[in-house]
Amino acid sequence: MADIPSGLLEACVVVGAASDKLREVHQSHQQGKIKELPLLGAEVLQVHAPPFVTKESASSENQGHAPAFSRVQRRRSFIKKKKERAGIANGETAKGSDGGGGTTTEDISVPKDLDLIALPQLCFPGGLQIASEQREDSYHYLVFTDVFGNRTHAVVVQYYRPIQFFQDGGHQNGHRSSSKSSRLYTAYGICVISKYPYYNALRDCLSCLLTQLKPSWMGDFEERVKEFSAKLALVPIPPPGQLHVVFNLRPLQIGLPSREDKDRPAVDLDLHLPFLCFRPRQLLQIITSLLTEQRVVLLSCDWARLTLLAESLMLFIHPLVWQHPFVPILSHQMLDFLMAPTAYLMGCHLHHYEEVAAETDDLILVNIDDGTVSSSWSDGIDLPDVPLAAAECFITRVEGLQVHYDLEVCHLGAGTEVNERRAQRKQWQRKLNTHIQNITLELIVNIFREVHDHLNYEHRVFNSEEFFRSREQADQPFYKKVLDTHIFHSFLRDRLNRKMDAFTRMELSTRTEAYRLRSMTESPRRPTMQELARKYTSPESRLSKRLGASLPNLGESGGSLVGPLRQTSFKNIQVDSGMKSPQSPVRFFKLPEFPPPLAYHYVQNYYQEMITLLGKAISGAASEDSSLLARYHYLRGFVNTVAGKRLDALEDFQNLYKTDTDIFPGELVNALVDSLQEGEQVLADRRPEIKRLISQVKRDHERERARHVDEGVKRFQLPKKHMQLEDFVRHVQESGIVKDQGTIHRLFEALTVECCKSSLGWHGGGSAVKAPSQSIFYLDSNLEGQQKQVDPEIFRVFYTFWKETEAEAKEVALPASALEHLEANECVFKLSSSVKTSHGVGKIAMTQRRLFLLTEGRPGYMEVTKFRDIEEVKISSAPFLLLRIPSLKIKTTLRKETFEVNLKSEVDLWHLMVKEMWAGRKMADDHKDPQYMQQALTNALLMDAVVGCLQSQKAIFAATKLAHFDRMKLEVPLMVPKTTSETLKHKINPSLDLTSPQAVDVLLYTPGQLGVSSDSEGDGNPKLWCALSDGKVVVFDATSWSMQQNQVQVGTSRVNCMLGVDRQQVWIGSQDSVIYIISTRSMSCNKQLTDHRSEVTGLSLGERSEKYSPKVAYSCSAEGAVIVWDVSTLKVRKQFRVSCDRLQSVQLCNGTLWCCARDCIMEVWKNGMLHRKISLPEQLCGSPTAFSSLLLYHEREQLWTACIDVGELCVWHLREPTKPFQRIQLPDCAGVTCLIKVKNQIWVGGRGWSSGKSRGKIYVVDAQRHTVEKELVAHTDCVQALCSAEDRYVLSGAAREDGKIAIWKVE
Repeated sequence: MADIPSGLLEACVVVGAASDKLREVHQSHQQGKIKELPLLGAEVLQVHAPPFVTKESASSENQGHAPAFSRVQRRRSFIKKKKERAGIANGETAKGSDGGGGTTTEDISVPKDLDLIALPQLCFPGGLQIASEQREDSYHYLVFTDVFGNRTHAVVVQYYRPIQFFQDGGHQNGHRSSSKSSRLYTAYGICVISKYPYYNALRDCLSCLLTQLKPSWMGDFEERVKEFSAKLALVPIPPPGQLHVVFNLRPLQIGLPSREDKDRPAVDLDLHLPFLCFRPRQLLQIITSLLTEQRVVLLSCDWARLTLLAESLMLFIHPLVWQHPFVPILSHQMLDFLMAPTAYLMGCHLHHYEEVAAETDDLILVNIDDGTVSSSWSDGIDLPDVPLAAAECFITRVEGLQVHYDLEVCHLGAGTEVNERRAQRKQWQRKLNTHIQNITLELIVNIFREVHDHLNYEHRVFNSEEFFRSREQADQPFYKKVLDTHIFHSFLRDRLNRKMDAFTRMELSTRTEAYRLRSMTESPRRPTMQELARKYTSPESRLSKRLGASLPNLGESGGSLVGPLRQTSFKNIQVDSGMKSPQSPVRFFKLPEFPPPLAYHYVQNYYQEMITLLGKAISGAASEDSSLLARYHYLRGFVNTVAGKRLDALEDFQNLYKTDTDIFPGELVNALVDSLQEGEQVLADRRPEIKRLISQVKRDHERERARHVDEGVKRFQLPKKHMQLEDFVRHVQESGIVKDQGTIHRLFEALTVECCKSSLGWHGGGSAVKAPSQSIFYLDSNLEGQQKQVDPEIFRVFYTFWKETEAEAKEVALPASALEHLEANECVFKLSSSVKTSHGVGKIAMTQRRLFLLTEGRPGYMEVTKFRDIEEVKISSAPFLLLRIPSLKIKTTLRKETFEVNLKSEVDLWHLMVKEMWAGRKMADDHKDPQYMQQALTNALLMDAVVGCLQSQKAIFAATKLAHFDRMKLEVPLMVPKTTSETLKHKINPSLDLTSPQAVDVLLYTPGQLGVSSDSEGDGNPKLWCALSDGKVVVFDATSWSMQQNQVQVGTSRVNCMLGVDRQQVWIGSQDSVIYIISTRSMSCNKQLTDHRSEVTGLSLGERSEKYSPKVAYSCSAEGAVIVWDVSTLKVRKQFRVSCDRLQSVQLCNGTLWCCARDCIMEVWKNGMLHRKISLPEQLCGSPTAFSSLLLYHEREQLWTACIDVGELCVWHLREPTKPFQRIQLPDCAGVTCLIKVKNQIWVGGRGWSSGKSRGKIYVVDAQRHTVEKELVAHTDCVQALCSAEDRYVLSGAAREDGKIAIWKVE
């Protein structure tokens, strides 16, 4: 059985000096033999670890269960105990049986990862000092790390008691009578160990314990510590989220804050302490030393500061995780650890500074007390600077922090209630911690923001060289060191796993709109005019280049390319944390008063009281507050687990599916299921919800075991062997040049043209299509049986040429006159050598929109043409002395004269590139699809790279293989019908981040919310939800059609249906029988409805009879089950089953439910009783077809139906649906897949024929006249989904071969 997560206490250890040593020191002192009090060695005196009580002594069905939040696996420890102590602290005498000094051992249960040998040294890192006077209590903090990197945390208090030895053993009032001689005092260390970093809470607990120990006799010492430990073992840990746990431990009320999310540790320390010790630039140096994996040593005179500062630094670099030794406190006996050759973060006392600096090289020495950072090998510090833009942003943020609590409360009174003032202080600290975490997370995001642009998710490759080259020159030393670290490798692994953590959420939420729009097109990276303009401005204006939308200095206005920097107060900055911090206020669950913790039946009653209180909290919580309900269920599930109520615990965890699956404890539930006894298994089978949970958990467990995930990260490397097509595709995708498989296949043909030539020769074989130029042929060769391969040297030269071209584009110096004429997002992709033109000498430049001439002599700009204005492009020759120089003539629709340029040897390449861009522009305009232009641009640049790498007479012929759109224009002119062109507004590609098109299975439009600002969690813009294959959901901002979320994963099966239930949630029905619920604010899927037994095929929203009646939703699954859900509570209100062949959808109309199945359509009462049944029309009964969809036209009381393989619509009267009263033939239609009503029109999606080819077709039918008004053809594959955007637009999605979304205007 897996380990059950522990409660607050893992163990409590008492450390001190041995009594015989104390006797010896005491006697010597009394006799005046010692002048200076010695340091004594500490040893473990007591160990207290759960379970403290068991039910072996009580009658119970489940034998051996330990009623405490304790870890299962433990080891035995043998602690020596003196049988006879001549004297102990406080003068108490122990009685031994033999009066001698022998020892025995006591068998004690100790946590398996606890090292008792080193613990005394860490509890007294400076040694155990005997004192001649009472000293103040002193606290410090420890961290233990096991071989697997798991950390355990501890708080130690050192407090002093007098040493007194008497012969008679008399005492008064719990203390020994005073001695005439001077007293000596010895320190005891009490170490509370926990799996969780609750430093402040454990410190407060120890403070409460000391109030009981100080006035007590030493004879009560062990019992009081044991009772204290047993109480802490009863405290459960709060789940991630907004629910905190509080409990009374007189005289204080102790609070345990919850974690922000499951990927972050709890924060129970003051994160502003580093800002009190260091200036921002010194903090950046320390963070740099961690990110570059240096050997870092913290030094301070205060042991407590070492751990608190080290833990704060770990939180500052989140989500990067320190992978090396982490020992914030080293005792003086452990200083040789600093000789370790690996990177580490360790800490020691400041008086070791000179020793450490002298004996160890290559150390970063961080003096906490002085606020300095230095190195052990030189006077300066040889660390690269944090990237400038990120550093400046961080410093600006930190300067605005308010880190002084006294300034916050100077207007308040003194206050007389200590717990009230403590709560006030904690609330201020919690808000400050959140601000600091946002600032440090933003720093990490700004440093690594563009990493994802250089990742290949399919092959798990990071192109480190390309990422490094794209950095600013001044920032490259930093990245050179960081990119090779373990910490960065682990970070990359999380990015490739598409981990939705705080980093990802902030990175997504702070992307600029320009970046989102640019990411909608797959085009090679080149600097835009906006970026080139920054290049020639002041350095300060360039700071915002690498930063996202959250920064205060992004002052770009619409009228200028670059805006001025604005210095903004931190209080006015709305920091989008990007973290999943709850919008709801923090809630507190107060535990009952502790029982006598060492009596079994009292402990059981305590658990029962906690369960009762949680039940009341669940009943009292609003049903809409599912996040809070989830935390209550989670907490009650843990209490039920430890109380032995396994079935009740499973029921609580089952409720997490409907409230918040993000905190579902999979390992614990697996352990509970495995531990069910035979009788419990029988009872579980009688409880449907538990039975479903058990089967679900077992399926998920088996799936996890069967799944093999490659967690590695590869760096891109050039190939070393010859590549056939499959290997070539992989290497090109890994390189980041292009993802699309079709384009890569054409590139493969181009780079293997030498193989083609050797097979065909120059004059024979294959068929050719002659282009309008005498120098270009498009050859369709057939090389069956011959394996083509790309030589690795050719690939290397091609890749090098491609990268060099990218680098040259960044160095293009455009005059101001050119920048004024070009759009902000235009990029120069190709620049010719200096040539003679019909308008003077200069260089021809190509962007994605136009050709222009950069004149020489007096630098100037002259536009040659936009690609859409080209009328003709041809190769000619211009006279020069006695020679004819090859030239390129471009005729445009806007000028009468032809532009001629003498490109000499470059003419063939430019001819190919311009024609491809022209063809791509025409197709993009005709099809309203900007991706055609981007694909044409990619093709043109690949031509340039192919010609550059081959450098032979075959190079131009090879480049023709990439003239994809020009070839399409020549072979099959794709004319877009006039009606289609007039109705089509735009096209978008939801599969842009994927290597091949994916089918658009379902589309859903959700309207926006007025008055919701983008600064809040989520935004108020309308959205388009697009379901692709394998459970991928892509979300677009419907105001700009930019991709807002490139992938929300809902299972791994096909999505069948989607429904916008309200403005906060979208329901998604999947083939895996689960309904997934996505929050429109956090854009995450954290709820599931698992009551269906087969694939969910339909969703529909119920009608409200009254304004305040509960909202209900209907879902159906393929086997005929229909479930009615309460939307607010997600509980099943009713379920029934209809008899049919594959139930496909449900719709509600006038109080009855209409169910569409393959073989029939049924009208069903809300109680599940069949009212009417409609079979296939008579003329279709004998054919192998089936209903595909239905549409209820409420206003006209009509039912419209369509079939899978029939090109007609049937219209029925709802009052008498015996047979259709109207049949509407759809011209050239082979079948219908979907119907929607928009205004007075019925839009029909399906497949048909156009120009002799199968195409996806849309028919617009007049609902009154029952005639086809429009026949639209814009998809190359079947139309699978239709949805309406507020009756202004209709969106259509096509099957896999096309994979695009078309946006149509509604008239």
